Amino acid sequence: MQIEVTSYDHPDAVALIADVQRDYVVRYGGEDSTPVDPAEFAPPCGLFLVAYVDGTPAACGGWRAHGTDAELKRMYVAPAFRGRGLARAVLAELERTAGEAGFRRVILESGQRQPEALALYRSSGYEPVPSFGYYADAPEAVHLGKVVECPSMH
Repeated sequence: MQIEVTSYDHPDAVALIADVQRDYVVRYGGEDSTPVDPAEFAPPCGLFLVAYVDGTPAACGGWRAHGTDAELKRMYVAPAFRGRGLARAVLAELERTAGEAGFRRVILESGQRQPEALALYRSSGYEPVPSFGYYADAPEAVHLGKVVECPSMH
């Protein structure tokens, strides 16, 4: 597996994001409607990653500034590549890069119909945070956060 920094609108990222949106339609009956500007995921205020397995785009995820926090968006692993630790590897790299960028906390929105994602986040140390964002009042929304280390603080 190789994790590469890409733009949010890179063709491999676009294809994976379309897949995750289709997954949301199956699980929730509609796409994630959170407003997203691809420029928000450009360094230094954001980052987007695509993980490749033997050259095939297999997983993705990104973060963007949300006040003083880094907000995770579009975490996804293609079905053919699940169960190989890709999500955990992408998550760890997103946390590391957000910390390097000076963010002290990573936050995210997920949903009750994504038990695999919730299990990953909780086993990675994410805990409930106050609701925020587009789905702040959605009954099925789950808002989690984790304090990350900033390398310059050692």
